[in-house]
Amino acid sequence: MESNIIQSTPNPVKIEDRRSKAVWAVFFACIIAFMGLGLVDPILPAIANQLKASPSEVTLLFTSYNAVMAVAMLITGAISTRLGTKITLLAGVVIIALFSTLGGLSGNVWSIVGLRGCWGLGNALFVATALTAIVTLSKNGTAKAVILYEAAIGLGISVGPLLGGELGSISWRGPFIGVGVLMVLAFVFLITLMPNSKKQHMKTTVSKPLSSSLLDPFRAMKHRSIVVFGIAACLYNFGFFTLLAYAPFVMGLDAHGIGYVFIGWGVLLAFTSVYMAPKLQQKFGTVNSMCMMLTVFALVLLIMGIWTSTQWVIIAAVIFAGALLGNNNTLITTAVMKAAPIEHSTASAAYSFLRFIGGAISPFLAGKLAEWFSPHIPFIVGGCFVLISVIFVLTNRHHVKHVDSVEASH
Repeated sequence: MESNIIQSTPNPVKIEDRRSKAVWAVFFACIIAFMGLGLVDPILPAIANQLKASPSEVTLLFTSYNAVMAVAMLITGAISTRLGTKITLLAGVVIIALFSTLGGLSGNVWSIVGLRGCWGLGNALFVATALTAIVTLSKNGTAKAVILYEAAIGLGISVGPLLGGELGSISWRGPFIGVGVLMVLAFVFLITLMPNSKKQHMKTTVSKPLSSSLLDPFRAMKHRSIVVFGIAACLYNFGFFTLLAYAPFVMGLDAHGIGYVFIGWGVLLAFTSVYMAPKLQQKFGTVNSMCMMLTVFALVLLIMGIWTSTQWVIIAAVIFAGALLGNNNTLITTAVMKAAPIEHSTASAAYSFLRFIGGAISPFLAGKLAEWFSPHIPFIVGGCFVLISVIFVLTNRHHVKHVDSVEASH
């Protein structure tokens, strides 16, 4: 009788081993998913040239993607709690694979814009759920889990442009189809290494009910800290996506060259998100460090706006900006996860909805500002928005200053 009881008792080592494998499965899938973002970047000028589209029309590839993702973030929590984390992640991967491949087979820019919007739906399901999965399954605490997540983003973004440049030098269609192939690989990682996690997720979110209502992200916005970080990220994304979507048009490089520039950007982003951001956080605090990084990023964008015609300045500024963005992404994501006493999935959905609004507007705005005025203006306007985000955070500091004390207690 006693031996039967012992045999039926779950082995803690095996449970932790399964959880560890699940975390690494999501980590590798995140790398592949975020390769899709950088993979497309080097071919933006090529798409404009070959499909006879203006820069502002091509930047709509980012606008449709981010707009759909912003809205879809509001339903990711409700979907994941009904389907389970694993199925939601797999659904996101399948949608990305399907619509990226269809984009590579399309013949005009407007079809690609629409397909990129559908791609954004898949990315919303994957990104929000992946962050929640890593934070929930990790045994090393929220801060380290977020660092792991940001490391996956950095690695994906850094490798993506190199592969995108290589495939894009053959055809602009190559990177789109390449994303589809990579998503099949991500699907294999998840379906083989990640256990069915609906019950496990329910057990690991102790003492708090799971988010199951579509209204939960809106209720989360009653917490001023979530709103402050979300609006700040929205404003900051005006600078981020101006750099990401518009800078390739003024570099004067082919797909290979743009890929090499953005791999330097991505390597610095990955390195600083893992190694530098935690040190800044410990020494200066989350909010102070975030404001420092955003201020310097705003200055970099203003420099790009002044010396837009000087190729080496644009290239050096883009690469250096990777260090600033890596730090800031880790700092603000960690802060959001500790900003309010609500489910991680709900906090992520509310925050992501707000920040991707900026990501939806800014690429198209950057292209239009260049057409209306000059190539200098998009960077200057982007820098001004980033500066406004710093002012907004400092003005509302009393709503977010608790983040550092919460982190210290963990």
